[in-house]
This record gives sequence, structure tokens and C-alpha cells, in this order.
Amino acid sequence: MSKHNTKVLVVDDEPDIRQLVHDILKDEGYQVAMAENAQVARELKKSEQPDLILLDIWMPDTDGITLLKEWVLEGVVNIPIVMMSGHGTIETAVEATRLGAYDFLEKPLSLAKLLLVVERGLEAGLLQSENTGLKLQLNRLVDPVGSGAQIEQLKDKLKRLAQHDARVLFLGEGGAGKELFARFLHRHSPRRSGPFVDVSVGSIASENAATEFFGTEDEVGKIYPGLLERAHGGVLFLGEVADMDLETQLRLVSAMDSSSFLRVGGSAPVSVDVRVIASTRVSLEAEVNAGRFRQDLFYLLNVVSFEIPPLREHSENIPVLLSFYVDFFVKDEKLLFRKFSIAAQNFLRNYGWPGNVRELKNLVQRLLILGVGEEIGIDEVKKALGSVVSEVSTMPEFFNLSLKEAREQFEKSYIQYHFERTGGSVAKLSKAIGMERTHLYRKLHALKIKL
Repeated sequence: MSKHNTKVLVVDDEPDIRQLVHDILKDEGYQVAMAENAQVARELKKSEQPDLILLDIWMPDTDGITLLKEWVLEGVVNIPIVMMSGHGTIETAVEATRLGAYDFLEKPLSLAKLLLVVERGLEAGLLQSENTGLKLQLNRLVDPVGSGAQIEQLKDKLKRLAQHDARVLFLGEGGAGKELFARFLHRHSPRRSGPFVDVSVGSIASENAATEFFGTEDEVGKIYPGLLERAHGGVLFLGEVADMDLETQLRLVSAMDSSSFLRVGGSAPVSVDVRVIASTRVSLEAEVNAGRFRQDLFYLLNVVSFEIPPLREHSENIPVLLSFYVDFFVKDEKLLFRKFSIAAQNFLRNYGWPGNVRELKNLVQRLLILGVGEEIGIDEVKKALGSVVSEVSTMPEFFNLSLKEAREQFEKSYIQYHFERTGGSVAKLSKAIGMERTHLYRKLHALKIKL
């Protein structure tokens, strides 16, 4: 970690010690902020976003242990906190480290120990931040599958673009893999150790959007971090950004312009370093002309745009995708292995795939769960896709079920079909099937359909 980019906050009510520590760390090349009490420390922590805090235990307004507890409960960022005290005891040191402090320094301070603890604390904080970013991605570390020229060229372009911090807009049909390519871009960028925070914009109700994106802060300083704050140092991916309401669009424009924002209920600006990547399945230019999307936000997001091709345009990758998702579900969900016959693969290569890769993934999962036998034949595939009527009976299968079970089976299939066609957007699904969004959320939960 470069020292000149590293911020240390020194919190101590004794001006001589405060200034001494400031001068020592400044000489070492660190950026140093100072606070004489807990209130100033709270404000500087929000505005400066330090990489490490040196915190005195005995202060007149709020003691350091209480302030440590408060910050640990917030859980907004992982900042190493080193406690300092001239009245140090083993019990106090143990209590501080139990609560989450990185280390404990006794006064009078040893210059050598101070510098050593600061250096090690910063290294630990960086490692913890990197591990957090990696944990958020462990279950999503899958590169776009395919070896065709079109996909390979797209991945090469994204690798080059990844070295720059430009905002990117991914265009393409629902289910084509826009989020997967966005993650691929992030993994090959200098921000790879930071978080990748993805949000399906259509799943956020407009009345909750400000809270979700910008967080909240109450009268006593308790903080709920929003999406922008949680993405600090990494990427915020806005899935199907056209579904964002106009008021949130306006606030996002301001936040992106200044790299700062106010939490709901807050008064101090919060600075963030976030790369914003977005996706859309509809023309944002058309949405701008219709007055549903802000032109300034469109220009901010559309620095570089990438068209993700629909699956039917690279059908040579379908056998590879089928094999990949069979292996994925066998390993991830412990389903029994089955393989697609050559006839089934050829049929699927010529299928239109209106739901793209998402539809293919769901098809594989459905066939592994419900099917029997080692091989998946063409008739089974057609039946799963709803292309043909079973030759065994002219009666639909759910005619043999109770009315309640038949209704549930129909509703689940009907909603899943429209969910895929609308790209996984609850807002679009609500319009497509004519159901108010609050009732739709309850229905999705009742039918166990995952967002």
C-alpha cells in the first residue's frame, strides 16, 4: 500500500500527543487527520474514510471503548482500529481486542512500536478488504462460456478495457449474460480485489430506492450503508438500469458527478470511489426521447458500450454450454449426471432461445431434476420446452392433479415464462401479467420463485 495514498485518523484529547503522532506519521509519508473528541472523530471518519484509526481510550465526551463498540456495530467498512491509553491494563487491552480492535498501544508511545503497529495494521486491513471482495465473488467466478470467434473477440476487448476506469454500458436481450460479462470485466481490472455489488434495478420499489442506493443515518449517528457505499473501492453493477425511477436517476447523476452523496437523514457528504457499470435490454436513447430516462445519466453511463449477442447468434457454443451447466449442477446441487444425445444437441442448436443463456441454464436444471436415465433425448427436450404435446395422453398432465396443485403448477410455469421474457425485472413482469407489484412479490415468494 502506497503511504501517500494512505489516511490515518488520530483521535486523542491531549493536543501534545495528538500533534506528536501527527508529525511522526506525516514524516513517514502518511496522510493524517486529527480529532480531539468523539464527535469530531465521527465526522472525520465519514468524510475522510481513513485506512486506520489510532483511538485514545480516555476522552471527556465519549470514551474510546464506547466509540469502538459504536463503529463495530455500524459494520460499514473494515478499518483497523488501534487503541491507545496512558492507563493501560491487561484487562483493558483484552476488552478492546475482544470488541474488534486490531492492537493496543501504551503511553508514553514508543516510536518504533507505533510505526510497526501502524504498518502491520494497514497490511491487515488491506488483506481483510481483499478477502471480503473475494468472498463476495467466490460463487460467481465463472467466465463467459464459449470458444467462438464472436465471444473470444468480445472477451479480448473487455480485457483491454478493464485496465481503464471508464464506465461501461452492456446492451443485449434479457438472459444473454450481461452481468456475467460485467463480472469478467471486473475480474480483469485493477479493482478486482474490491467488491462487485450487483443490483437488479427493477426489483427495488421506487419508494425504497433512495435508502437502498444511498443508505440512511439517524439522529444518533447509526448508519445503514447503501449500495454505493458498499461498493466503495470496487464496482456497482446496475442491472436493467432503464427500470430506475426518475428521482433516483437525478440523485445518482449528482453522486457520479461529485463521487459523493448524502445518506437519507444525513448531513455530512460521504465520499466513495466506485466504478459504475450498467446493463439494459431496451434502447436508452428511446427511453430518453420518451422522457423516462435522464439524458445526463445516459451520457454518464454510456462512455463505452458493448453489445452482448443473443444465444441464437453464437449457436456453435450451445453444446459447450449444455455440458458446462450439466457439470455445474452435478457439482453445485449434487444432481445425477445426465448427457444430451446428439439429436437433442442438434435440435437445441436450431432452437430460437428467446430467454438466451438463462433459459438454457434453467432447461438443463429442470431436465436433471425431473428426468430419469443417463441420456436426455430429443423428445424429452421438446416436452420440457413445451414444443410438442405428449403422445402418451391427449390430456395435460396437470389434469390428474388436485385443483390447488394444478393452479400452482400453472401459475409457476406462467410466471417463470414471463419472468424470463422480461429479463428478470419485477417491474416489467408486473406490467406484462397485469399484477400489482406488492401482490406479485407475495406470489413469487409463495411459489418459491427466486429473484
